[in-house]
Amino acid sequence: MTQTEHAALASDAIEELRARIGGPVFTPSDEGYDDARSIWNAMIDKRPAAIARCTGTADIIQALSLARDAGAPLSTRAGGHNIGGTALCDDGIVVDLSHLKGIHVDLPNETVRVQPGVLLGDIDRETQAFGRIVPSGFVSQTGLSGLTLGGGFGWLTRKWGLTSDHLISADVVTVDGDLVRASENENADLFWGLRGGGGNFGIVASYEYQMRKHGPTVMAGLVAYPMDRANDVISFYREFSEAASDDLTCVLLLRVAPAAPFLPADIHGKPVALIIVCHAGPLDEAEKAVRPLKEFGSPVADTIEPKPFAVHQAALDATQPPGRYYYWKSDYMSAVTEAAQETILERTAKFPSPESALIVFQLGGAAARIDDGISAAAHRDAAYVLNIASSCIDADKIDACKTWARHTWSAMRPHSTGGAYVNFLTEDEGDDRTMEAYGKEKYDRLAAIKTKYDPANFFRVNRNIAPA
Repeated sequence: MTQTEHAALASDAIEELRARIGGPVFTPSDEGYDDARSIWNAMIDKRPAAIARCTGTADIIQALSLARDAGAPLSTRAGGHNIGGTALCDDGIVVDLSHLKGIHVDLPNETVRVQPGVLLGDIDRETQAFGRIVPSGFVSQTGLSGLTLGGGFGWLTRKWGLTSDHLISADVVTVDGDLVRASENENADLFWGLRGGGGNFGIVASYEYQMRKHGPTVMAGLVAYPMDRANDVISFYREFSEAASDDLTCVLLLRVAPAAPFLPADIHGKPVALIIVCHAGPLDEAEKAVRPLKEFGSPVADTIEPKPFAVHQAALDATQPPGRYYYWKSDYMSAVTEAAQETILERTAKFPSPESALIVFQLGGAAARIDDGISAAAHRDAAYVLNIASSCIDADKIDACKTWARHTWSAMRPHSTGGAYVNFLTEDEGDDRTMEAYGKEKYDRLAAIKTKYDPANFFRVNRNIAPA
């Protein structure tokens, strides 16, 4: 695509953008443009007219205002880890927040304020230095901003609730270019919508979270078994996870074994079944809690031991490196039934690539006991999230990966609750899936908030909720 095809932004508008903001602006003719538009999922190949790398809130306001006045599309990039590629837009302006990584820990008030480019690993490094944590996700390279705006679940959700449940306030740049505070006491409707409703209402310039006392050492790790043991492993996973306390979170991962040093060489490249756990309580209690798992069967690997939580938080990073082609399908589940187990075994026998996986994340616990009405985040009653995570290194396997994911999702639908986790929705999933992510009552409330804060639907490059 040539520069002249970016009709939404004339050259003088781009020059004005350069003059307005303190950070660099990348256009298709600039060195560094392709790097600036690269995000975690290589499946997304969009070509913005300009990428404005912001140095602060003033840059956010200027880039947003110029795009609005020019009638150009606008997207917001923070961590750039969203599976649907909502960080980028074609022919418009990308407000790039990825270099805004300020973190301020306020120990006396047990809070932390962060800028929107912060990744999970960044905030863990700062807060764990003080034995504190903001409950977040499963992969340390995930952006905290997008995770929060979509609700956010991870290793500590069963112990303390969703990431968005820990949001105290947010500074938001609205469509008019105003900076407003959203909290329980200020713009409470906006605050409700931000916690799960995504980037539909503005650009968040900073987040304030409540911290929890945690770690820094936890009992965590995995056990691995050959895939011919998968039937027994899934049965054990069902019983073990259902009996787990809120301190313990269990993940089932079925995939082809990588050439990882903790796995014996003779299993590399062969399908394996893994159970990954993290215990958020005292180590003596954790040791007792994980003992049945460590004694189950004859695993080919066992890495469950005391370790820094930040180390465990990064343990799954290698399964999702940037630059691969990713295509996911997902659903919530109330249980891993025997019927679901049979379908899982059938579909994992047909992996389309060595990089693909089927994952069951455990939910429940504290997240399920928090009042569902406090925020836009939905489906708190779900016990598990199924993630059909197809991916590949070679582009010629993309079609096979998509086909496998779609067929697996269809086969698993009878075992789902019908809901969807908004952060796991892919680019080609339509408005019906967005509705499923919230349910009609919450969706209608979000649409009313959208009408108030963005009546012209300027913020539409996202899991879009149209104004009422």
